[in-house]
Amino acid sequence: MQRGRRFVEDGSSEQIEGVYIISVAARILEMHPQTLRKYERAGLVRPSRTVGMLRLYSDEDIARLRLIKRLVGDLGLNVAGVQLVLRLFNTMLKARAGIAEVDDARLRLYAAEVLEEMFEALHVRTRR
Repeated sequence: MQRGRRFVEDGSSEQIEGVYIISVAARILEMHPQTLRKYERAGLVRPSRTVGMLRLYSDEDIARLRLIKRLVGDLGLNVAGVQLVLRLFNTMLKARAGIAEVDDARLRLYAAEVLEEMFEALHVRTRR
């Protein structure tokens, strides 16, 4: 894993883990760099940029692209379908975060189990 700095638009930088230029990210994912550019244009992924405008893909971007690859390759979804699934996925993550605030322990457990089944249906492992 490469470690580096991400340079943000105001010229400052922040330490981030695992940043990869587009050619390395494409090799890791076994995808063509042009496909990564296409997904960026569609708004499916937003890699950070260096001051020189090189795309930097984080570990989170790589995980997201693996999910996109699975949705397109294994399930045959088009870009619009992937956008819908990713919106639902993000909603599920928010719901899971909100479950912790529910007072009823049985309801909390049930909701957590249902969400885990949904994540499994997408073949996605998420960190809690």
